[in-house]
Amino acid sequence: MDLEKLVPLVLYDNRCYLCIKFAKMINFLAKGRLLLVGHYTDLGKKLRDEVLDSSALSMFWFIDKKTAYGGRAALLPLFCAIISAKGNSESISVQESCDIGCKDTKAVFLRSASLVSNSKKIILKK
Repeated sequence: MDLEKLVPLVLYDNRCYLCIKFAKMINFLAKGRLLLVGHYTDLGKKLRDEVLDSSALSMFWFIDKKTAYGGRAALLPLFCAIISAKGNSESISVQESCDIGCKDTKAVFLRSASLVSNSKKIILKK
């Protein structure tokens, strides 16, 4: 897979209500200049299989040309990319609904805790 044409990108859980809201916020702040890919899309599965490891589904990922950042480690690089992204300004549709019970208080707490507790950095090979 040629990542050069895709990065910078954000890989998020497109089956989770909170993660979808997070992706929409990123898309709004980046003005559509970052590619948003759901974990459960065809491209998301391909990225998980070829670039990431077994922990891929436990957190969101920010991937640039050299590194894949997961969870807490992705926050600073993602913020920097939002400010400096030079991608095209296309409108990206983000799925509205979720198919699991993730809108309650417990789910909000668990997802927020997983963001703080999960962190990973993978150096991409050329």
